[in-house]
Amino acid sequence: MAQKYERNQDASIYVGNLDDRVTDELLWELMVQAGPVVSVHLPKDRVTQSTQGYGFVEFQTEADAQYAVQVMNMVKLFGKAMRINMSAQDWRTQDIGAKLFIGNLDPTIDDKLLYDTFGTFGAM
Repeated sequence: MAQKYERNQDASIYVGNLDDRVTDELLWELMVQAGPVVSVHLPKDRVTQSTQGYGFVEFQTEADAQYAVQVMNMVKLFGKAMRINMSAQDWRTQDIGAKLFIGNLDPTIDDKLLYDTFGTFGAM
């Protein structure tokens, strides 16, 4: 009988805004630059088997995961800035704060500039 693998939540990160071309292997190779990777999981649509634009990466230690969040957040992969945060079992236990909509921006304003600008006020 197969054993169920339990992911170390404290050493796992959420990776969002992924392009459809990103594979488990590609994400593994990218994240291993930040630290030893234990596993990569890209959830797939049950019907189309295409990825859903996000995934999870488990590192050996929580420190490795935190380092990956610091260095890999907003790195562009296939022209899309990845959104990387520590993974959380229950989002209701986190202090999320508020959502802010910003519209009517100049076309030269990109995600990185907004992130850098608003990141000075706290974690996003």
